[in-house]
Amino acid sequence: MTTFTIRPATTSDVRVIQRLVEPLVNQRILLGKDLVVFYEAVQEFRVAVSPEGEVIGCGALHVMWHDLAEVRTLAVASEWLGTGVGHALLDQIEHDAKMLGLERLFCLTFETAFFARHGFEPVEEDLVDPTVFAQLALSPDEGIAEFLDLSRVKPNTLGNTRMLKRL
Repeated sequence: MTTFTIRPATTSDVRVIQRLVEPLVNQRILLGKDLVVFYEAVQEFRVAVSPEGEVIGCGALHVMWHDLAEVRTLAVASEWLGTGVGHALLDQIEHDAKMLGLERLFCLTFETAFFARHGFEPVEEDLVDPTVFAQLALSPDEGIAEFLDLSRVKPNTLGNTRMLKRL
């Protein structure tokens, strides 16, 4: 069995992360992001690295509120699918969330079976109270707009399932 390691992303990983995500963007599984957005969020990312040093997967933890964060941009190179890379990345992201004192993890995904295996459940109801909603609505972040289910981002979220895990 081939092994891999998980580590924090560095700025030298950013272009590789964008290339890794690009096929999923083209399939409309993930939303595309400009390169500058990946650089701005590099500290949120963890990468999986092959024994040869190749970045083979990525995922990010984006804090939204004192108790809530989103799993973002979870992607695995096609030749590494089914080898546990995605599971290991999500486990690391959950560990990081707990270390930050977060209580809930959110994702907006087509991969419902994968996230369900990790304890995420589909949600329909509002996930924050009106006061928090008003604060979050001030954020320019498109992912937060998607979390809030704002009408301006509806085309981005069609077919996705909103899922939540309590840590």
